[in-house]
Amino acid sequence: MRTFRHGLLILVAAAFAMSADMTTAGGQAMRTAESKGYAKVNDVEIYYEVHGDGPPLIMLHGGVTPSEMFGAPLAEMAKAHKVVALHARGHGLSKDSSRPWSHEVFADDVAALMGHLGIKKASVMGYSSGALVALQTAIRHPQLVDRLIVISTAFRSDGLYPEVLETFAQMPSAAAVIAADVSKSPLAALYPSVNWETMFRKTGELANRGLDWSASVAAIKAPTLLIFADADMMRPEHVVEFYRLLGGGQRDAGLDGSLRSPNRLAIIPNTTHRTLIGSLAVTQFASAFLKSQ
Repeated sequence: MRTFRHGLLILVAAAFAMSADMTTAGGQAMRTAESKGYAKVNDVEIYYEVHGDGPPLIMLHGGVTPSEMFGAPLAEMAKAHKVVALHARGHGLSKDSSRPWSHEVFADDVAALMGHLGIKKASVMGYSSGALVALQTAIRHPQLVDRLIVISTAFRSDGLYPEVLETFAQMPSAAAVIAADVSKSPLAALYPSVNWETMFRKTGELANRGLDWSASVAAIKAPTLLIFADADMMRPEHVVEFYRLLGGGQRDAGLDGSLRSPNRLAIIPNTTHRTLIGSLAVTQFASAFLKSQ
């Protein structure tokens, strides 16, 4: 239990640090949202903000807190894109329902919000559990996805290290204890309507359900960029397998690169799963990928 609590405390501490950076991007104030509000989609009200102007980009946050994705990374991507930043159901400022969470349900919420906003097609960029939602959006609603950016996630449960799986396995039963710690934190003040015990219970239940999306990932047609930390929470063999599923790493690209896959792989040095999203390299690679033809 000590190892589990230690891991969760690291997770929450990272969330606090990222929350403090929500209004800054490289030392400059983040742009005020051009519009924001709630959209009634499916059976819940989803909170969203729209930042910047340009080709539409849906940004999907990781688990527990939206703040990791919606500080500096959002501000950087909003320099060239119309960024729609939404809070997943039960997270941040969005409402929840009694319905169990699933990445498929979250993806359907993304599709419904795009319809609500009149967005016919957009690129989708997701981090951690948000990357799983991005994958399901491309799988379930391929007509809506232009380009796909998948940051630090596994397409199959056994891609994660055993200690990560063990942490998630213990999370539902420890939800009340974790919630008691979080309820006294700055994170709770940032998102006062979140039921933290439900949050951690549902997060654990979702992670423990297990997944193997090998066939569905291999069938994705949208050009895709995979980004990982060099010390990520999934095995490096899984990262390579992920890229191979998308057609990468099959052969030499040729002298002019014309024989390479249309998909891309980036591994960012000196980063972990928790620090990766704060790396400037992530938004640099993402921006270059979205500009490429």
